Amino acid sequence: MDSAVKKGATRRDFLYLTAGAMGAVGAGAAVWPLVDSMNPAADVLALATTEVDISKVAVGQAITVVWEGKPVFIRHRTPEEITAATSVDVNTLRDPQTDASRTIKPEWLIVVGICTHLGCIPQGQKPGQPRGQFGGWFCPCHGSQYDTSGRIRLGPAPKNLLVPPYKFVSDALVRIG
Repeated sequence: MDSAVKKGATRRDFLYLTAGAMGAVGAGAAVWPLVDSMNPAADVLALATTEVDISKVAVGQAITVVWEGKPVFIRHRTPEEITAATSVDVNTLRDPQTDASRTIKPEWLIVVGICTHLGCIPQGQKPGQPRGQFGGWFCPCHGSQYDTSGRIRLGPAPKNLLVPPYKFVSDALVRIG
């Protein structure tokens, strides 16, 4: 009789463990679609990095590319623009950042082209557009002005234009993201 009790208990334990395991598998199968739906879509992942050929961008010229659905300004700065950006006393800036901390190569400035005040797209990328008194970008919506390093100098914007993560793959190719 003693061995029958042990056998029954062993079967019962087996049934409990099997039922528990099946319940865990069922719960995992039910939760997985919810968790998987929170992952970024394939089109978003495709935009996670953008490679840009900058070999045809002349000194003084600026181009706009799209990265993660946002405009990114790439400006091939002139020696005068670099001098203007590096000669600013950082202590006088609202969002103090040196030009060297915002660029990898001084002649190339790469910033997200969205005003940090209300999300407008500043002007100054195309010839003839206003660039404000600091020669960078001008947001006509509320008058924010950025310098040649994308730093806020005047107006209501609280922060500098964002510098996206980027690296130079070669002298002619930059990878953003």
